[in-house]
Amino acid sequence: MNTIRIGGDSRTLEDAEESWIAQQIANREREGQSVCIEVVIKTGTLDIRLGTPGCGSGGGSGRAPRPEEAEIIQIWEKHKLTSNDFSGGNVIAFIKQLRRHV
Repeated sequence: MNTIRIGGDSRTLEDAEESWIAQQIANREREGQSVCIEVVIKTGTLDIRLGTPGCGSGGGSGRAPRPEEAEIIQIWEKHKLTSNDFSGGNVIAFIKQLRRHV
């Protein structure tokens, strides 16, 4: 299943509406919390977990990403999700692009 988790709340990518994403991020920022966004993609050819720096450090899977996974990682990086300098718009743009791949 493909999911997005923001803080302690999660939804499937199909059910993650733009307004929900923006609201979850805004709520955490307003409360002065670190924003942790984690996206998990598991399909026939994809098995990847991406997290923003606010999630803390996590161990790698121990294998190099498959070409399709590497494309998704590049999209994640393109939208500044590997730094703390991202907005809800970056996350929404990533999800829109991701939906074309999964």
